[in-house]
Amino acid sequence: MMKKLWPHARPYAKWIGFGILCSGAEAVFELLIPLVMSDIVDIGIANGDQSFILRKGGLMVVLALVSLCFGLGSAVCSSVAGQGFGANLRRAEYDHIQTFAFSNIERFSTASLVTRLTNDVNNMQLSLMMGMRLLVRAPVMLVAALFLAVRISRQLSNVFLVSLPLLAVVVAVILARVNPIFRSLQEKTDALNLVVQENLTGIRVVKSFVREPHEEEKFSRRNSALKSTSERAFGAVVINMPIMMLIVYGTIIAVMWFGGKLVYAGALDTGKLITFFTYITQIMMSLMMVSMIFMMLTRSVACARRIVEVLEEVPSITDQEAQSQQDGDGILHPAVVADGSIRFDHVSFKYVPEAAEWILRDIDLEIRSGQTVGILGGTGSAKTTLVSLIPRLYEATEGTVLVGGRPVKEYTMEHLRDAVSMVLQKNTLFSGTIRENLLWGDPNATEEELWNACRAACADEFLERLPDGLDTDLGQGGVNVSGGQKQRLCIARAILKKPKVLILDDSTSAVDTATDAKIREAFARELKDTTKLIIAQRVTSLCDADLILVMDGGRIAARGTHSELMEHCALYRDVYRAQQEGVSIGG
Repeated sequence: MMKKLWPHARPYAKWIGFGILCSGAEAVFELLIPLVMSDIVDIGIANGDQSFILRKGGLMVVLALVSLCFGLGSAVCSSVAGQGFGANLRRAEYDHIQTFAFSNIERFSTASLVTRLTNDVNNMQLSLMMGMRLLVRAPVMLVAALFLAVRISRQLSNVFLVSLPLLAVVVAVILARVNPIFRSLQEKTDALNLVVQENLTGIRVVKSFVREPHEEEKFSRRNSALKSTSERAFGAVVINMPIMMLIVYGTIIAVMWFGGKLVYAGALDTGKLITFFTYITQIMMSLMMVSMIFMMLTRSVACARRIVEVLEEVPSITDQEAQSQQDGDGILHPAVVADGSIRFDHVSFKYVPEAAEWILRDIDLEIRSGQTVGILGGTGSAKTTLVSLIPRLYEATEGTVLVGGRPVKEYTMEHLRDAVSMVLQKNTLFSGTIRENLLWGDPNATEEELWNACRAACADEFLERLPDGLDTDLGQGGVNVSGGQKQRLCIARAILKKPKVLILDDSTSAVDTATDAKIREAFARELKDTTKLIIAQRVTSLCDADLILVMDGGRIAARGTHSELMEHCALYRDVYRAQQEGVSIGG
């Protein structure tokens, strides 16, 4: 685990090293002060030597100032190292998540990944900051104070033979108890974040179905579970304090009893006893600090394991098989998609290799570049899964998917997906302006190209009415536009990419039939050489396609043009007639 985390802290190794030295030096100089105070009591006050008292008092002030300087240096170094480590770790985790396939993300859940990027990383950086100070200061102070206490009185130091083992047992028992609870605590945090994320993302649905009480109850259950787990975890941590204080004060009472007898017998000076009390307090406080550090590290280990799980997750889709091709100068470049031809060579797919049921079964299909292909089928017929294999959002379990005459595995994902534009069922826009969202398709697009794409997607109709036009702010997730407007902006963004393959996954469902027809006309006019795959529920959206596929149960049940399917495919004919009757009734 340390091998995985250390590279992210290595850039701050000098800060960590210097911070540790400062922390150790702070403890040493702080420990010298009681020795000077002992001389003041035993020599200065006993002899009434005022100049001696002033010299030693001045030395105490100097030692305190030096200790303060080292303490400030330790604080600065720990802050720089902790925050830098957290930033590096968060960046590495986020960058690695970007390489995940859908299957990898589904393994963790979005809410869990958010917790691991925020809460878990915050705990790790806090542990480094506190560890640099306390994990060095406490042991140095413990060992040094124990050594100095033994030097003052070996006989009186026997008290530690009882108190130290007791403290060690208490810490060991508490750590054994809280270790599994901290892991559960992070999982309960994941569960709570999931409820919050779902509720805020789907707030319109919640309100439209008047499900606020249900969501509040669900949140309350998760929140209570997190509260209960937190109480168990931190209750065990908190009980550590009174038990340790009991042992500390018991030790002080014992030292008072035996030390008083030694002073009375003349075997120990009063100043030495006062110094011994100071060291007792420092030893016991150091032990308490060490125990608290162990508690903190126990939680940090749970967080570290969760972070390492993400960093060690192997993306299920990689560029390992990507091929190169030579240009005219003989220089090798990653293979690029030559055209929009698509071939499914006996492709089968299942989401989990161990699953018994296939999602797609033996798909054998060839699509020529520039063709328009319509895909029709009932819910669960695997239409979306079929087209998701083209840009490698999922990997075919059996068979081969080819684009531009090459298996998709021979392209880097960057070059393959750059040649494929996909407008998904769930239209996603990001916070920012309309212009910023459209430029995802082509960062270098001119004003004219932006408006041409908007006209092709029939988005210009409402954009021209907006006071700020393309510079209108969309808000989070595009809340300032309607469903149909959002779909048209997503289509315009895809068109700007000038792709070899354009996939529309039921992406005109929220627009009226007249607008749908205009968009299809624009495709035929503006994207002549682009292969277009259109998933739709309305048969009228597919009538003009060069090829129509009818999906059923993960197979291609029928294929052909509209007229051929009307003649030979009963399923297609029934759907068409049912929709036409619905239109007639509606009219």
